[in-house]
Amino acid sequence: MISIIICSRKNAVSEYLSTNIEKTVGCEYELIVIDNSENKYSIFEAYNIGIEKSIGNLLCFIHDDILFHTKNWGDVVTHIFNEDKKVGLLGIAGSKIKTKMPSAWWDCPEELKVINIIQHFKEPEREKERWYKGFNTDSEVEVVAVDGVFMAIRKDRGICFNSKLHGFHNYDLNIAIEYYKKGYKTFVTNRVLIEHFSIGIINKVWYNSTLDFQKIYAVDLPLKIDAQILEGKVRKQEFINGINFINGLLNYNLKKQAFYYWILLIKLKPSFKFHLNFLKSIKI
Repeated sequence: MISIIICSRKNAVSEYLSTNIEKTVGCEYELIVIDNSENKYSIFEAYNIGIEKSIGNLLCFIHDDILFHTKNWGDVVTHIFNEDKKVGLLGIAGSKIKTKMPSAWWDCPEELKVINIIQHFKEPEREKERWYKGFNTDSEVEVVAVDGVFMAIRKDRGICFNSKLHGFHNYDLNIAIEYYKKGYKTFVTNRVLIEHFSIGIINKVWYNSTLDFQKIYAVDLPLKIDAQILEGKVRKQEFINGINFINGLLNYNLKKQAFYYWILLIKLKPSFKFHLNFLKSIKI
């Protein structure tokens, strides 16, 4: 059985979604909807409540604004987990590296992204796009981080979402690292296709959430799946992510936090024009 867990922004998920799940899942399942219409829970709390309520051995966390295009996707997911007992986490978008510098999972070289999704946008002229990259001959590709829009996990009573974190960001990185630390593997599959009707926003809330995440998980980073990913490429991405994060912090007047990460950036690359520009722009 698969336990499908949704943290809903309304008191119930749409009939359109519940019907879509019923018609496409193709296996025995239960639907657990955590009513968060009053914003009572963080997503970490809501998902942990879902875990406690679940009776399935496989848990699937999904957003409440998606639709499944794949028939019998539940059987597909079950097969992937049964085929390899070391698979702990499965997604439909992810990355083969995660830098120590704060970043979203997609902040990596394009060739290290693995994605299979139909994504909608706010701009009417763009509407939606099919994103498909990172797959060669294999239907599943190993990664270290996934996007939270769709995450299937093998139930392990020793693993849950970190209740020290709050809000609605970084829960996907949180659970990916927890499964990694327990010796499980994480994959992205191209055998499950979903359509996602909204897109994430990077704002001040995200920056504060990421600062909290770093306090707990920086010690576990960076991550990469194998030695074939060159250290030089990871180091370059560290610097790029560091600059981008610092600039974002400055945009939201988080100057002390920006100064802290600037010190870490100097250790990566002491001589760089950015450092002089940073000192000119900051006044703590």
